[in-house]
Amino acid sequence: MTSHQTSRLIGAIFGLVFVVANAGTLPTAAAVPLRLLAIASFVWLFIALRRARTAPPASGGGGAAPRLFGRGYLLVVAAEVVAAVAGILVINLVLHVPQATVAWIGLVVGLHFFGLAVAWRRQSLRPLAAAMAACGAAGLVLAACGASLAVIATVAGIAPGILLLGSVWWSLRTP
Repeated sequence: MTSHQTSRLIGAIFGLVFVVANAGTLPTAAAVPLRLLAIASFVWLFIALRRARTAPPASGGGGAAPRLFGRGYLLVVAAEVVAAVAGILVINLVLHVPQATVAWIGLVVGLHFFGLAVAWRRQSLRPLAAAMAACGAAGLVLAACGASLAVIATVAGIAPGILLLGSVWWSLRTP
């Protein structure tokens, strides 16, 4: 598997996790089919990724394409982990609004794609970053307004998971 296929697989895994983990806040009649659809989508994407023989995406600028899992990637992921942990601690220990946790994670994961767009010189990641960050921000607003966990998880957890799965599918359509 190439590094580009690996990066897409990571996106599909996190998309699956976002949907499966957050579907548990929904009624069983909605959660079970949603989880099954997410699992089926992931399996389909996994098979498609294994079969794909795509060239690496253009770097979008001059020069050689950056290493996908090099220093830039590590710095972005390190910043993501620090921001996620710090925010979760503040949300739970200071603000006492644990239902906002999923929204914070959605926001941070969305923002990390802006960093990856720079580190990987793949401006095509910006729409995904903006959409996921918007879902997370909307979830934070919903949490501040006292919305139910199911609503927050749908907007800030399930929707970003679908966005991730969809972006991997889209990347396979347009090598």
